[in-house]
Amino acid sequence: MTNRWSIAGGALAILLAWCAAAPARAQERDYCAARPGLGTPACTMAPGRVSVELGIADWQSDDTGGVRDDLITLAETQLRIGLSETSEAIIGWAPFGHQRTRDAASAVVTRESGVGDAYLGFKANLANPDGSGFSIAVQPFVTVPIGSAPIGAGDWGAGILVPVSYDISDALKLEFTGEADAAPDADGHGRHAAYSGTIGLDVVLSDAVETTVEVQGLRDRDPTQRATQWLGAVSFDWKPTDDLQLDVGANLALDADAPDAEIYVGIARHF
Repeated sequence: MTNRWSIAGGALAILLAWCAAAPARAQERDYCAARPGLGTPACTMAPGRVSVELGIADWQSDDTGGVRDDLITLAETQLRIGLSETSEAIIGWAPFGHQRTRDAASAVVTRESGVGDAYLGFKANLANPDGSGFSIAVQPFVTVPIGSAPIGAGDWGAGILVPVSYDISDALKLEFTGEADAAPDADGHGRHAAYSGTIGLDVVLSDAVETTVEVQGLRDRDPTQRATQWLGAVSFDWKPTDDLQLDVGANLALDADAPDAEIYVGIARHF
């Protein structure tokens, strides 16, 4: 555990030091936060710029076979650091998660709290790093098992995302994110294949407010329980200033395998 924290801390220190010593910034870009929503944007931070994105609170509920699970995650944080005109580093961590499980038949309630795993990623944009016009990127990542149940997976994982976006007009943007993972098994030992696709439509409602409507299909090949999940989602973000964003969103199950509902609020700041 100590070695893992040392490695993650050392990587963060190096990246922050690099940003502090970065030369004069390139042409300014509009702030493009990675949250909210199920998908991932294709844009990257400009060199030397940093985005701090905080999931203030996230509540997810699922009722299956007479067992209800409620999971609350607080202060899930993602740090995006611009490395070059077309690339950024990504560091993420959730410091607290609490799960309450109630069995309707026995009326037994169990509670469990823990911290999340570390997320280390790198995004390289291949066309239009500001996200304008047609934009595409690749984002490989690894998850380091420094956390514990209920939000720590118990083993390392890895994957790659391919986000794509296209401006239909000044007010409409079509987005797609494909993802393939070597995901940790539910029992915390070993990995299995998982893959998903998320398609969304981003609508500009005003100079400061946008909404995104999405549908996601996920295939999880966990050896203990293979599942195909379908989710629908809607989110809103408001930028009171050019460098500050507030957001709220909800995800709803479109089939029996997906979690019933999820509601979240967050904030993002551009430096």
